[in-house]
Amino acid sequence: MLIRIPRGWELPDSAATPEPLVLDRRKALGLGGALIGAGLARPARAQEGALTAMRNTRYPPAREVTPERDATTYNNYYEFGPGKSIASGAQRLPQRPWTLKFEGMVEKPQELDLDGLLRRVSLEERVLRHRCVEAWAMTVPWTGFPMAELLKIAAPTASAKYVVFETVADRSAMPGLRQSWYPWPYSEGCTMAEAANEMCFLAVGMYGKPVPPQNGGPIRVLFPWKYGFKSGKALTTIRFTDTRPVSFWEKLQPSEYGFWANVNPEVPHPRWSQASERLLGSNERVPTKIFNGYGEFVASLYEGMSGERLFL
Repeated sequence: MLIRIPRGWELPDSAATPEPLVLDRRKALGLGGALIGAGLARPARAQEGALTAMRNTRYPPAREVTPERDATTYNNYYEFGPGKSIASGAQRLPQRPWTLKFEGMVEKPQELDLDGLLRRVSLEERVLRHRCVEAWAMTVPWTGFPMAELLKIAAPTASAKYVVFETVADRSAMPGLRQSWYPWPYSEGCTMAEAANEMCFLAVGMYGKPVPPQNGGPIRVLFPWKYGFKSGKALTTIRFTDTRPVSFWEKLQPSEYGFWANVNPEVPHPRWSQASERLLGSNERVPTKIFNGYGEFVASLYEGMSGERLFL
């Protein structure tokens, strides 16, 4: 009887990578491949949708991370409907292919493929607090890159004073767009100084995975010191201008929503208090912090602006 002992370097045929994955590896790896190319991620198995990057600990949230299920199933996203349970319907929104346009006051208007853009930036993970104007809050580990890096790629001119973020309006996937009384597409804006601030962040992942459609995938902007409606989801166009933009909710209710919308517990919304907030997951109520706890990084942006309506 012949007994054959395999050598250590020998592998069975079943261990070989399937040919389609080898020939189309970029598609199989998806966003994970872009992260690895940026030099800040570990390889991930595509079938698990894993997406990892080095964590930046400069911005400690001083809070427990919200359970993933709570953060991904309780969402405001009016393009899919007025309720919070839109996660299932949001899966109809395609996440690839995806492009991002840079236009307006830029050296050269351009449109970039998202995966190509991600290979040009340094990706990291940040655990950030998110405060909704409705007085609920969550704390999420986001993967992305500083808006300041995108400014280098977009190359706005010296005359640009503001940035406008325009989000996707896909009528085939977003039934809420039929509500014609809303000023679609959703848009938000900030000053160039706010966009260049270290806290302004563009997210492409959360909880170690690509941002799901209901949370603004495949790419969204985050202003952690502002109320959540300022953080536009599913971005398609970034426009630079010298005119202060009037954003989505400001157009609808200018008496309730202003341009700045910085978090302040002492300035109530016209219809409710902002002194405390409810944490998703635990439902615990905690005191709201000025600038959502990020004042040391952003308060200087608003010095000498006492005449502006900085809060709501």
